[in-house]
Amino acid sequence: MKKETALVGFILVGVGAFLLGYLIKGGGSSQEGKGPGSKEAFAARIDVPSGQGLGAIPPTQPPPGPRPAAPPIPKDVYKVSYPPNAPFKGPKDAKVTIIEWSDFQCPFCTRVVPTMNQVAKEYPNDVKIVFRHNPLGFHDKAKPAAIATMAAHEQGKFWEMHDKLFSNQQKLGRDDFVQYAQELGLNMDKFKADLDNPRIAAYVDADQKDAEKIGARGTPAFFVNGRFVAGAYPYESFKTTIDEELPAANAKLQSGVPLAKLYEAIVGGGKTEISQPKPRGGGGADEKTVYKVPADNAPFKGPKDAKVTIVEYSDFECPFCGRVVPTLDRITKEYPQVKVVFKHNPLPFHPNAPLASQAAWAAWKQNKFWEYHDKLFTNSKDLQRPTLERYAQELGLNMGRFKSDIDSPAAKKAVDDNKAEAANFNAGGTPHFFINGKRFVGAQPFENFKTKIEEELKAADALAAKKIPVARLYAELTKEGKTKADAPGGGGKDPGPGEDDHKHYNVPVGAAPTKGPPNAPITIVVFSDFECPFCGRVNPTIDQAMKEYRGKVRVAFKHYPLPFHPNAPLASEASMAANEQGKFWEYHDKLFANRSALKRDDLERYAQELGLDVGRFKAALDSGKYKAILEADKGLAGQLGVTGTPASFINGRKLVGAVPFDNFKRIIDEELKKKG
Repeated sequence: MKKETALVGFILVGVGAFLLGYLIKGGGSSQEGKGPGSKEAFAARIDVPSGQGLGAIPPTQPPPGPRPAAPPIPKDVYKVSYPPNAPFKGPKDAKVTIIEWSDFQCPFCTRVVPTMNQVAKEYPNDVKIVFRHNPLGFHDKAKPAAIATMAAHEQGKFWEMHDKLFSNQQKLGRDDFVQYAQELGLNMDKFKADLDNPRIAAYVDADQKDAEKIGARGTPAFFVNGRFVAGAYPYESFKTTIDEELPAANAKLQSGVPLAKLYEAIVGGGKTEISQPKPRGGGGADEKTVYKVPADNAPFKGPKDAKVTIVEYSDFECPFCGRVVPTLDRITKEYPQVKVVFKHNPLPFHPNAPLASQAAWAAWKQNKFWEYHDKLFTNSKDLQRPTLERYAQELGLNMGRFKSDIDSPAAKKAVDDNKAEAANFNAGGTPHFFINGKRFVGAQPFENFKTKIEEELKAADALAAKKIPVARLYAELTKEGKTKADAPGGGGKDPGPGEDDHKHYNVPVGAAPTKGPPNAPITIVVFSDFECPFCGRVNPTIDQAMKEYRGKVRVAFKHYPLPFHPNAPLASEASMAANEQGKFWEYHDKLFANRSALKRDDLERYAQELGLDVGRFKAALDSGKYKAILEADKGLAGQLGVTGTPASFINGRKLVGAVPFDNFKRIIDEELKKKG
């Protein structure tokens, strides 16, 4: 794991809601060490400071101890504009303008809605909040939802529709939009027509492109008078920043700047793009080592003989891979001298990816690889066998041949060979590129690709000047390249999701709630958060371990409520109040079954439903006596290098994320074998 300072670690925790999208675009999915874990795995299986519920690499946890009341917002100012017809609330001309890029399917965007409402309430005359759309590629309902709000905006009901969608985030189908519009009293004929209006869709696309241009690649992302706020920060952070901006705004007004021109005057000299972090996971845009990566016998687009060859290792179930598709399309459009070669690397924690790769191989055999490729990435959440066959049928493939090819030994071998090749070059995460043999990691923005391509074009032109034909350029540029990557350094790195560094940590159970026999040969200590969706997903896996290893597994629960989960600390305290009455695990299950309802009233209701002494429960909760246990658990987590949830220790061996049962089983079997 990266080692940041405690302050940076804390700030990153606070900006968690942004980092997923940020790394999706900036760094993509990439493995640490030799195991199957990747940044994308965090997004799928671990709750860390992240943008889409979905996580990125978690920051280093600061040491236990007092923390600032709210993470600070950087002072850098960016030149951010907005369309004149953008939805806003607050005064038309304001001393402070907040521009928000958001996604209606993003859970972290939902959480910041009350914060923005509080800002609008507390600063009714001074703050203007402008809403802009950034529906992320792996949220399939986000763009239609954005269009629905703009269709409502046409009738002056943007914010009402905005609130409807965020209040009903699991119901974002077209029929739902129509129902919400009816409830809001909209003209239904106009609303339905506007749902299909290309002008409105183009407006949403333009918002998204502007987010990409400035570098606001995750959601929610804010600019407060141009100051970048990456994620669902608490109200106090916004308040501090607004209070800092108001005197500066007043000073400009006193100097003669009219209120209507104030925002432009404040941000006019700002930066035009957010600096991107250097990608992790084996190299980035500055990688100089050349690898002799095979580029033949694989699907490609662009010229057969090219000055620049990009070999991509990809996974059809990986959201990061999906996000880079438009970038690669743009590359082939703007650079006719570039060839893009596709290789398969279905990651082990994506259960549908191997068959999807085999299906794409079968489509390739009928010269429809790229059409099929686009189908898969457009529908990356629906890769079951019937769907794969439907896509083939929609593309007019010979279905008998397709069905035969998808299951053929040749298809499996082709995919396995690509995976082995990726492993050979340490291209363990996806998407992973080699540009003329030079490593380039992650779903990076077009500009980063462009820089590398321009460099490689110059090198190719220099060889062409020596009369080397284009057909031989790639071989010539990579002829001295490495045929195998050096083994990745382990150097004390924290294991990634699903990885196990075989190190045994000293993890005391102490007074933690447990289930299973106290003398069991296997003890699993889980650091968890009741508001974390990925913690909920690992619970059935742990239950399966207890069932399959009956009598041999004990489970202990440790609390690690993450800072951006506002209801998690009180939920943890409530679970300990239930533990006081012998009902921890029953209460634990209630909380995870009702993760979105963890307010004080909800917590008391669950206690009542479980037959607890509610008076005693309330008194325990009011006493605050379990806060010390939470702090102790968090302190232990920090000592153990735990940076996100869930994190499990199986007889002291760390396993990160809500990974499949097989990951748990392997370690359990190894530990049981040691005990004879």
